[in-house]
Amino acid sequence: MSRYVVIGFGPAGEATARLLAEEGHSVRVITRSGRGPEPGIEHVALDAADSERLIEAAQGAAAIYSCAAPPYHRWTSNWPPLASSVCAAAEATGAVLVMLGNLYGYGPVDGPLTEQLPLAATGPKGRVRAAVWQQARRLHEQGRIKAVEVRASDFFGPGVTDGGHLAARVMPRLLRGKPVSTLGDPDVPHSWSYLPDVARALVEVAGEERAWGRPWHVPTQPALSIREMVDRLAAQSKTGPVAVRRLPPAVLGVASVFSPLVRELKEIRHQFDRPFVVDSSAYEAEFAVRATPVDEQVKATVDWWRERLATAG
Repeated sequence: MSRYVVIGFGPAGEATARLLAEEGHSVRVITRSGRGPEPGIEHVALDAADSERLIEAAQGAAAIYSCAAPPYHRWTSNWPPLASSVCAAAEATGAVLVMLGNLYGYGPVDGPLTEQLPLAATGPKGRVRAAVWQQARRLHEQGRIKAVEVRASDFFGPGVTDGGHLAARVMPRLLRGKPVSTLGDPDVPHSWSYLPDVARALVEVAGEERAWGRPWHVPTQPALSIREMVDRLAAQSKTGPVAVRRLPPAVLGVASVFSPLVRELKEIRHQFDRPFVVDSSAYEAEFAVRATPVDEQVKATVDWWRERLATAG
């Protein structure tokens, strides 16, 4: 049994912490608010940007999983101190730093996304995400820390709620047979990262020294458009075909006046207006985790949302 620290308890942090606990490890979860203890998981309330306290909390950890993220509209101000603190904790403790990353750093790309592409984003969120990894990689190359980044596309699956493009904005309506609205072109290919696969990849690379020092893409099934995913989800839920409507630009413009989140989404519109396809063959050539079959993803997601909505009344 090893001890691990997971920073953040959003969908990926929670899935990773629970997977580690299921494997019999001791897990300490770091969040600002904390929560009550549960089997195999200790919850600690502290600001992960406070390096002194984080270093103290991470003592004895075999790996630190960096799964937290600042509020979307505060990335440029809040990511740098958080990333510096996490790197300091990895250096002070000797723990492997496993960073959950995304694909923003590449910027708009023609063709499939591979780990060999330059981090050429020009938008502020893409630049800051690129800088977070570049800082960790430099420290790794200097021999000061051991670091690896696992990059995921848009989350999908059980546990994904408000932030998912196929989650809270889609599933409750879909399960009632009602039309759903989507950002961008609903018919372009798009890669979806199944949340349990994200957690399994994060856990796997921590123990694989040959993985360290570079980024890897989460094992991902071939890209499917939003319309194709909605059709599969509707078929599984047996609600009948569900109409998929693209949100008009005028509606998004009005919404952006009142919502910081909608305003920030402008930077990543290219991910939904053109093909956004992840190539995860490099990971699959080296390691054991494979993407869950799409039919299993869809069934698990429908079952989870049905139970969630029934419990909520």
